[in-house]
This record gives sequence, structure tokens and C-alpha cells, in this order.
Amino acid sequence: MSDPILSAGGAAATLDPTDPVALLAALIRCPSVTPDEGGALALLEAVLQSLGFAVDRPVFSQDGTPPVENLFARIGEGGPHLVFAGHTDVVPPGPASDWRADPFSAAIVEGEMIGRGAVDMKGGIAAFAAAYARFAKANGAPRGQVSFLITGDEEGPAVNGTVKLLEWAAARGERFDACIVGEPTNPDRLGEMIKIGRRGSLSCEVNVLGRQGHVAYPHLADNPLRAATAIADALLATPLDSGTTAFQPSHLEITAIETGNPSVNVIPARCSIFFNVRFNDSWSVEGLKQELCDRIAKGAGAERLRPGRPAAGYELIWRERPSECFVTQPGALTDSLRAAVEAVVGRRPDLSTSGGTSDARFIKDYCPVIEFGLVGQTMHMSNERVALADLEGLTEIYEAFIARWFAAHT
Repeated sequence: MSDPILSAGGAAATLDPTDPVALLAALIRCPSVTPDEGGALALLEAVLQSLGFAVDRPVFSQDGTPPVENLFARIGEGGPHLVFAGHTDVVPPGPASDWRADPFSAAIVEGEMIGRGAVDMKGGIAAFAAAYARFAKANGAPRGQVSFLITGDEEGPAVNGTVKLLEWAAARGERFDACIVGEPTNPDRLGEMIKIGRRGSLSCEVNVLGRQGHVAYPHLADNPLRAATAIADALLATPLDSGTTAFQPSHLEITAIETGNPSVNVIPARCSIFFNVRFNDSWSVEGLKQELCDRIAKGAGAERLRPGRPAAGYELIWRERPSECFVTQPGALTDSLRAAVEAVVGRRPDLSTSGGTSDARFIKDYCPVIEFGLVGQTMHMSNERVALADLEGLTEIYEAFIARWFAAHT
């Protein structure tokens, strides 16, 4: 079997680094389903080295999670430091029969490239690499530094990827002035939307405690579903807020209520409620937790469905790592990208904080960060695909953005 790095290097040697279509096709053909590297980082390493970047490939691990390969590449010394961040890992493609072409073949059908990761987000990586190659070919290296900060863990648990890669870079003395994340941000057309922030995310499990018994003798039992219903009502009855200048209203969604009880004539001993909140800058994580604790306590003590009984017992488990809300204020970063988009596609993009979370939530602790990439209509779907015209358009936007951002810092 051939060495994957050598194979990737050989493939990169035949690529034109200014051609985003060729770069994306090569990346899609690397089956980098998280957490497998699949040859994608090795290919990107070879491409960037051919452009003069110094490349490191740190691997991070933690008990209970698979080790993850990452990539940090930098060119230039001193001056302003612009970072492009993203990920080469992809979600599983699902049944091959659901695809019009092999999800790792990068087939081109009617002007679109089909493949897992085409828009989320190997397309963004290919476009930025090609944009830098074009800029450097036409102008020479910018007066400053450009880096690629690429993980293989964004679609996974996000434990051994961007968080640790940022810590690793900071420990080496790397300092960043601005970052653009190449996630797909446009709803329908290229150039519609730049993400300047993200809502926070907080997840919780509420285990409501009861007493098992026979449904014919409810006085001998304590049905936790009665309390769970009241808790769910307390969580949902009152809106968390009405939105802010930069963000839509926060919202809470109950995603599951489970007892694990297969019997219709047995009152279960416990019931679990799972919910997630996407919240705006009205809240901090701790402030939101306190509000939710107050609501849960109110529901547990409600007597409507449990007359004459004391407040129900329960335990809270705050699941996963919460994400704080953030917004990047207008400045050279947003102005440069907005002007580049308008120059290339003729429309002025909206500045938005909609959507889910991304690795930008980690990067915002190190430098201002925004997100801009392809149209995201097919991400994570069967037949994920990108229009070749959009891939070229994004490359042109990124190239114009690089020129404008560095010009703003001279």
C-alpha cells in the first residue's frame, strides 16, 4: 500500500493551485469522514507547501475520544496576520444508493460538482487556497502573514480540533488579527450573507424522580411524567426574551421526553427531559442557567397535576460544552469582505447572526472572526453539491478580500 502522504503529495504536484475546481475534486476524493483524516490534510499540506507555506500537522487526543489530525500553515513574517479557518472532516454520506454519483468521486453533472463536503466545507478551503495562490501570483506575498487553521474534528465532538489547535498556536507565540471561517453562509445565492456572530447554545437533561407502581394503584406510586409535564410547561410557557439589536429572540426546544418504560400498566420510576436553548446576547451562560433552574423548580412544585404532593425530586445534567453568544463589531474585517462581495457579485451581503454554532465560537476568544462561504442548501444532504460558477465566484471574492484587508492595514 502506498504512503498516503506521498500519494497526496504526488496528486498535489499535478494540481494547478489557482484552480479551485481541481483542488475541490482532489479534496472530495479523500474520504475524510470524521474523525478520519482520509488523506485530505495531507493533500492540503502538499498544496500549501508548494505555495511556500510552512506546515505543521499536530495530532491531539483525549481520553474517551479518538485522536484527531489537524493542520496549521503560515506564510510571511510580521505585519498583520489574517487567518482562514475551517475543517476537512465531513459527515457520513449515508446510503450510496441515495446519491446520483459516488459521494467521493467529485462527479460533475450539469455544471455542479457532487460530493460529500462539496459545500461543508471543502469547497471553502479549495476556494481560499486558490484565492491566495492567485493573489500571490499577481502581487507577490502580502505584507504580513496568512495562515490556514484547519481541523479534522468540526463534525465530531469538537474536542481535539480547533480548541486545542488554537491553544497550541498561542503557545508557539502566534497572534492573529482577524479570521474568516469558510463555512457555507449563503441561504440561496452567493453573496447574500456574512455571519458576524452566533447565538449561544446550552443543553440540559432533567431527570425527574418518581416512584414505580401499578397504574391501578396510583396512590402507592408517584408518576414522574406528571411533574415532567409541568416542568416542560414551565420551560416553554414564557418567552426567554424578545430579541436584541443583533440577534433574533432566544428559543428553547424540548428534544426528547423518555422513560424507557415498555409497559402500559406500570408507572415508571423516572422520566428524563432533554432540551436545548439557542440564546442571544441578553444572556450569559450562567445567567441563563439560573433562569432555567428557576423555571424547572417552579414546574416541579406545581400542584395542578400532582395535588397534595410535595415538589417532585429531580436532578440536572448540563450536557456538553456550552457556547457563549458572540458578535463581531463592524470594522476592517467586515468592511473588506462586504466590499469584496459587492465588487464580484454586485450585491451587498446582509450581516447576520442566524443559524447554528461553528468553530467561530472558539476563535472569537483570539481575534475578530466572521464567516463566509458557499450556498448551504445541500450541506449534510445526499447529493451535496456546489455550482462550479459559485466555486469560482467565491474564489474571486476571497482574492478581492485578501487584497482589501491587507490594504486596510498598510
